[in-house]
Amino acid sequence: MLETGVRQVRVAMSMVFGRRLNVRAVEKLVADALATLEEFGSLGDDVDELADGPFADPDERRDLQNRALQRTMTRLARRSPFYRERLAGIDLVGLTTETLTRIPVTRKADLLERPDDFLCGTPYLATQTTGTTGRPVRIWLSRYEMELWPALIALSVVLRGDIRPGDRMQINLSSRATAAVQEDVEVCRLVNASCHVVGQIPPEESVEYLLGRRGTARPTLLTGNPSYLARMLTAARERGLGPDDFALRSVYAGGEIVSPAFARALRETFGATTVGDNFGMTELLPVGGRTCSRRHLHIDPNMGYTEVLDLETGEPAAPGRLGELTVTPYYPYRECMPVLRYNTGDVVRTLDGEPDCELAAVPAVSQILGKAGTLLRTADAVVTPREIVEALDGTPGMSWPLRHRAAVGADGRLHVEVASRTATAAGVTALLKASDIDARVTVLPLDDAEAAARFPLRCDLLEHTFTRSHA
Repeated sequence: MLETGVRQVRVAMSMVFGRRLNVRAVEKLVADALATLEEFGSLGDDVDELADGPFADPDERRDLQNRALQRTMTRLARRSPFYRERLAGIDLVGLTTETLTRIPVTRKADLLERPDDFLCGTPYLATQTTGTTGRPVRIWLSRYEMELWPALIALSVVLRGDIRPGDRMQINLSSRATAAVQEDVEVCRLVNASCHVVGQIPPEESVEYLLGRRGTARPTLLTGNPSYLARMLTAARERGLGPDDFALRSVYAGGEIVSPAFARALRETFGATTVGDNFGMTELLPVGGRTCSRRHLHIDPNMGYTEVLDLETGEPAAPGRLGELTVTPYYPYRECMPVLRYNTGDVVRTLDGEPDCELAAVPAVSQILGKAGTLLRTADAVVTPREIVEALDGTPGMSWPLRHRAAVGADGRLHVEVASRTATAAGVTALLKASDIDARVTVLPLDDAEAAARFPLRCDLLEHTFTRSHA
């Protein structure tokens, strides 16, 4: 117990003072937690405080944030050619969260145009974004990062009980997402769980693995992009499968909009009690967010600083306003190719008041509402992609995943195209109207291949290998 306490203090002090963490000490904390669980059956009443880390106390958070930002930017100004130019003439020692807006945001275009000028450490592994919203970005990671992140995540999931020894995780992520897949594999290793990296193969085959019909045990955890999970859901329902056929306890989705109807369908078909709607980006790892029962997005304040910038002014968004999510990962969690004030393009709404949910200690915004470039500004209102998806997802005549496109016409009205062989324009119009969305609707009776070509989603990045169909 004394050794565990010493390790906890060492890790906490490194987090507070911004020193490189001892990865082995974090890994041993994971082992300590597992040993405690095995011996006593629980981790005690203060587990939430341990999981949330030293940034959880609102009274201490601001000072810690200021020091973390100053430390991070001082290092960037010294090591990154890109940020050496951008931060020239700025008083980094006196910089605070209130004066951070003096520094221009970093955008995806900057990473694409000058990738080598962002390097601050020794590259070890290259990963990249999926490229579904344009040209993919290549991100270099250090060996330290690739060892540290899974250790921190493993400690978190063990403390919260999200992954248990003996669990089996099925990973249905694209092979392009090297860092995310690597993280999941290493987390399972540290937690004494097993994993199976399936990738985005034809969804019918992924369902076979869930059933344990390929000579493997049935998974208890499943992770993938929502649209790919939707294709798995459709494949399972077409075969008449239900919760008794699977052993899933939790499904983790991220990268696209997860509607309440879709989350409910995952629980009903696969029998999962938990459907996690997570936030994460390759450019921002290891900063991430979780969705609570009140549908707030809570972004971890320990590893990075999050801003919501007003769509009109670029300044911090007032309560209840729409804004773009902008994130700065802190050193020492991000060291090789870090970004400063990275504008994700994701639109959220700031909360009007403090959150009143089970994750209230962690700062929160609304769920992701869509990309800034996809907001629909009609003559009467601003409609977000999430509003359209939630109005239509899972309704009769709409197959999983929902294939659609929305745009504002020359008449100033919203025009929505939907792929469906059974829905009618009048029916879709009524569904949107019920959600206070006025639109002109066109229903296109396309088959699956035609719909995918016209309305592509992440699930269409299938990895075709030597696969074969199974009855």
